[in-house]
Amino acid sequence: MASTIEPPVDNSGPDAADLDLPEESKMTKLASASILATALEWFDFLIYSTASALVFGHIFFPSLEGALGTIASFGTLAVGFIARPLGGIIAGALGDRFGRKGPLVASMVVMGLATTSIGLLPGYETIGIWAPILLITARLVQGLGVGAQWGGATLLLTEHSPIKRRGFYGSLVQLGTVAGIIIGNAFFLCILLFVDENAFIEWGWRVPFLSGILLVAVGIYVQTKIEETPVFKTMQAKANAATADKEIPKVSLLAAVRKYWKQILQATGAFFVVNGTFYIMISGMLSYGTANVGLSQTTMIMIVCLSVATQIFTIPFFGSWSDRHGRRKIFLLGTVLMAIWAFPFFWLVDTGNPFLVALAIIVGLTLHAMMFGPQAALFAEMFPADVRYFGASLGFQLASVFAGGLAPMIMVSLIEATGTSASVALYIIVMAIITFVAVYTIKERFQADLHETSQEVEEREAREREVSAHV
Repeated sequence: MASTIEPPVDNSGPDAADLDLPEESKMTKLASASILATALEWFDFLIYSTASALVFGHIFFPSLEGALGTIASFGTLAVGFIARPLGGIIAGALGDRFGRKGPLVASMVVMGLATTSIGLLPGYETIGIWAPILLITARLVQGLGVGAQWGGATLLLTEHSPIKRRGFYGSLVQLGTVAGIIIGNAFFLCILLFVDENAFIEWGWRVPFLSGILLVAVGIYVQTKIEETPVFKTMQAKANAATADKEIPKVSLLAAVRKYWKQILQATGAFFVVNGTFYIMISGMLSYGTANVGLSQTTMIMIVCLSVATQIFTIPFFGSWSDRHGRRKIFLLGTVLMAIWAFPFFWLVDTGNPFLVALAIIVGLTLHAMMFGPQAALFAEMFPADVRYFGASLGFQLASVFAGGLAPMIMVSLIEATGTSASVALYIIVMAIITFVAVYTIKERFQADLHETSQEVEEREAREREVSAHV
């Protein structure tokens, strides 16, 4: 098989990506804003995941008993994921034409309002069938918001960052996801510790959702205090300087799909096992640990929260490592190790020993970080500047539908159908195979200039083919 690694660009002189870089203090400000925005956005999104596992079956689907209620709750979780590609498409189209910042801010406002509305919803006993209908509606709006957010936050950092630290800064966006999970689970844990189960089901679960309004305030801060990325500014300058005889064409969505369908599918496949195992470990385990293993809700939330906290260190570590060794190599290693860990993971969890359950999840999330850390930079480097928001967002969000949102529901369904966790281990291995094939075919571009547009990429590749033809 031909090599899929492109030769690194020459960095001996000043790279285009380094000409308009903010000073270190500005990068710290950008990183802090991106982490906070992502943390609050994923706090909002993931408290829904926790509530689906613990309480939504009782509140919105009381007529469904046991596992059926949990499956229905996870079904509404999946609905939000279905809306995410649409959010990514809309934000991508706007972000590639008008700037990265605007769609990011809009996503935070939409997400904050949708999350707050969930905290205000009456249950099934109060308004009947309208309760799950309104829940699903709010969940769809949440999905649109999250679908728009990741691409904007990722490009805000990767397009500002120095070329040799792009993996590290890109990983900080992923770190915001982890922070959101920790805050969300800690929120639920505090409520469970201070109120009894009846009070939790009656009103306690609503408190984290009502805090979603904070995300609107962060959106306003980003809009007023954060600058547009140097890459997009360069695109605008090129467009403004273009003459009538050399106009820079705009790439339509259909043209972007036709030209970059392979990269979109590669990004989708690359995220399969990353997203699927993540939701199995942080959401599916809350349900499985309480219903099948026999641990308490409080114990499982503590285990998940402490396990996820280890990623505060592992995600930036592997992101930084990818700046030295490339994204693809580390990603592939993490994929193989995750497949190997699938069966031992459930062997440890099924013991019911809290320490072994925690060990299983910590190891699993460390392997997850090997892929999740370099991912933001990898996806940004796969697409030219004028289709980057659209392409990276769509690939990411399609995988979120088929791997992430469905994973907890598939997990519960497989265990109900087979009576064994081995079926879920096999499911993880299948996702790992999909991811391995996708990442193996991606070209390594970890030292590439992010300023190139689609037209410039085509011109460069044409010159390279011409040179090769004369060699």
